[in-house]
Amino acid sequence: MGRAINYTLKHQATFEHVLLDGHLELSNNKAERAVKSLVMGRKNWLFSQSFKGATASGIILSLIETAKRNGLDLEKYLNYLPQKLPNEEILNLETLEAYLPWQKDVENNCK
Repeated sequence: MGRAINYTLKHQATFEHVLLDGHLELSNNKAERAVKSLVMGRKNWLFSQSFKGATASGIILSLIETAKRNGLDLEKYLNYLPQKLPNEEILNLETLEAYLPWQKDVENNCK
């Protein structure tokens, strides 16, 4: 009990932010629900054929969940990417960032 009280006192300023900002939530239920579909399939993905395949699956699933959280129409977004990305001359980090779910052009085309 003493450890819990010491922890609370040590992080009191951080905990008070929840009370000061009405946008912050007291629980992480939304975050846990967002990853539930990933957790449900975890056993299936344990046996990926390769490390690169498992990495690619993780990236794609993260992108899908991020698109959902940003209110995009998932079907539109997943069609938008293969229509636009092949037309890019250079696929560097800066170019790819322009296609992330929170970018204005993406939102305008995929909501």
